[in-house]
Amino acid sequence: MTDTPTTQHQHQPRGSRLRRRLDDDRGSATAEYAVVILAAVAFAGVLVAVMRSGEVQSLLTELVRGALSL
Repeated sequence: MTDTPTTQHQHQPRGSRLRRRLDDDRGSATAEYAVVILAAVAFAGVLVAVMRSGEVQSLLTELVRGALSL
């Protein structure tokens, strides 16, 4: 008969194992960074699309001309 090593999980009630698993936040910072980076990329894409429009370009050009003429 072979003795199998017992793990710490075998002696704990199921609820406490589940609770420990829910409290484990390893990797959450990486996931948060990924979400922030995706949001920043999406915002940059919208900004590029807005800046390429003719109306915005002419508005910015007039704004710069007005500022330089002062």
